[in-house]
Amino acid sequence: MNAWIAVIATGLGCYALKLGGLVTPQRVLDDPRVRRFTELVPVALLTALIAVQALADGKALEFDAARMAGLGAAVAALLLRAPFLVVLVVAAGVAAGLRLAGL
Repeated sequence: MNAWIAVIATGLGCYALKLGGLVTPQRVLDDPRVRRFTELVPVALLTALIAVQALADGKALEFDAARMAGLGAAVAALLLRAPFLVVLVVAAGVAAGLRLAGL
């Protein structure tokens, strides 16, 4: 039952967040500080997500050569302006290949 309460609470929170964005007055959105904040927050959150996924194993930090190589391959594909799906396939392929090879 506790899981359902968490699911419902999360759903309501997401709906409230979306509704808050829709009802925010335009004068607030035009403020340069708000605009700067909304430009930087997604970058910071994505960077944090990548760092956690690449370097964490449970509650411990762990350097995994296959994950780092996959991340490096993804960065290289992004620098070559590959489509996002290609970036994902390249990163997963490199990491999987290294794991298969036992590295």
